[in-house]
Amino acid sequence: MIYKSISTQTLQRLPMYLNYLKSLPDNQTLNISATTIAEALKFNDVQVRKDLAMISSGGRPKIGYITKNLIFDIEKFLGYDDADSAVIAGAGGLGRTLLSYDGFSKYGLDIIAAFDIREDIIGTTINGKKVLSSDKLKDLCSRMKVRIGIIAVPASEAQEICNTMVESGILAIWNFAPVTLYVPDSVLVQNEDMAFSLAKLSKNLSRKLSFL
Repeated sequence: MIYKSISTQTLQRLPMYLNYLKSLPDNQTLNISATTIAEALKFNDVQVRKDLAMISSGGRPKIGYITKNLIFDIEKFLGYDDADSAVIAGAGGLGRTLLSYDGFSKYGLDIIAAFDIREDIIGTTINGKKVLSSDKLKDLCSRMKVRIGIIAVPASEAQEICNTMVESGILAIWNFAPVTLYVPDSVLVQNEDMAFSLAKLSKNLSRKLSFL
């Protein structure tokens, strides 16, 4: 199937569809419709139908999709069927939490190591992942051709770590530090701004309360 360019909103919804489909009993849901997915996730059924049509040609009128085939199509589009190696810079509170989460493998992400500058953390193991000294990051990532870097360090350290990741050949950075990173055009950056998310939540709550 030739994929068309899709919106950020559609890209954000696809993992939700995938999680729902994977939660269904294997032997009870052989086929699934866009309407059923929409009702379960409280989405507009027309929007769900359009989203799925962008990444799968398996839909049939009055029948819907073969569930296992739709799961395959979504995983293939999102790249979950081809695991990418990743490293985490920062093994403190947030970094430790990310390392302890086993669900990343379901989304094609294999975290192979963590890095930190603190002597009391270096050499420890978190959820089977070794914490190495940050000065080893460049060599390991270059040698193992790691393409994804996760930044979970304080804002003051983030750009320096980012520069090291870029120099090592990393092409995509998942940034949890509250700072804007400067990278070459060839490097992708996904920022997770918790302050923005909280502000958005608070604003929506205020709006909701105003109607009560």
